[in-house]
Amino acid sequence: MPEGPELHLASQFVNEACGALVFGGCVEKSSVSRNPEVPFESSAYHISASARGKELRLILSPLPGAQPPQEPLALVFRFGMSGSFQLVPREELPRHAHLRFYTAPPGPQLALCFVDVRRFGHWDLGGKWQPGRGPCVLQEYEQFRENVLRNLADKAFDRPICEALLDQRFFNGIGNYLRAEILYRLKIPPFEKARSVLEALQQRRPSLKLTLSQKIKAKLQNPDLLELCHSVPKEVVQLGGKGYGSESGEEDFAAFRAWLRCYGMPGMSSLQDRHGRTIWFQGDPGPLAPKGRKSRKKKSKATQPSPENRVEDPSPPSKALSRTRRAKRDLPERTATQRPEGTSLQQDPEVPTVPKKGRRKGRQAASGHRRPRKVKADTPSLDPEGTSAS
Repeated sequence: MPEGPELHLASQFVNEACGALVFGGCVEKSSVSRNPEVPFESSAYHISASARGKELRLILSPLPGAQPPQEPLALVFRFGMSGSFQLVPREELPRHAHLRFYTAPPGPQLALCFVDVRRFGHWDLGGKWQPGRGPCVLQEYEQFRENVLRNLADKAFDRPICEALLDQRFFNGIGNYLRAEILYRLKIPPFEKARSVLEALQQRRPSLKLTLSQKIKAKLQNPDLLELCHSVPKEVVQLGGKGYGSESGEEDFAAFRAWLRCYGMPGMSSLQDRHGRTIWFQGDPGPLAPKGRKSRKKKSKATQPSPENRVEDPSPPSKALSRTRRAKRDLPERTATQRPEGTSLQQDPEVPTVPKKGRRKGRQAASGHRRPRKVKADTPSLDPEGTSAS
């Protein structure tokens, strides 16, 4: 899913692709999106973007003399699991373009589209960053570092470090692949207590005898966890392209895959944290690892079983086979929009959690029938005790 670097790359893309374009008319929302309508109309306006952590702000600025008279409008986007921006010819709109901004004539009409296949993305009117999110790990490093070290008494740091890294109140912009890469580089077990890992950084002070150049060299050679929370996302930004996910383009994704050292890599182990998010690591998982769960190790390509026997990352079954199995079990099919969505800033609020297996107490399971749960997949909540992931 898109993390801090991807939101930053998306803002760069909007500014570079749309900087010389003039947009006009109404903003168009798809009929299936549950996000709010955008009450903006102008005969001529510019679009610009900025990013902070896992949010992107889009500003629509009318040009002088544009009609009807209109104040600039700002929107804040959270990309969910599959959000992105694309600039395409008007007659070639992507299937899942849920918000569309059209260029003004003359010339070939283009559309800047917010594309979101899974529809967990969200936009808000008004342009305010989501309350409760901490400073951006990419662009507000000093404030980010101070915010973490000042709040180590918070109960969030009683949790394993892999879970604390998804708390957007403190690590705004860090997500699943970044936490794996950061912990791997420092050889920190993912289920070590967060406070134990971070308390030592409060005492870390460079020697007064070192020159400025020596201090910088020492920091680059021996970065701590908070420094890597800043520098590792910067590495992804420097890869260029549109970042994470095969939908960003084969060339972009190949560069990203080549950059990865731990996340999903052969030889690495994995476990699910208490929110159902998979953490990749090497070696000992740490003292707070979930009890009774065995870690999986990803096999190298040379030792991977054939697709029909593969357990790790199985390919999706055919629709015909799914229908047959459902008929035999007499169970309803569960759609993507029926999966529970994560809602807390203490995790990654863009990702649905994995529901725990097992029956509810007091419920009979003889019939095999199960009613699908109704879930709102589009509206994030700020409930600090919600169930979600970063």
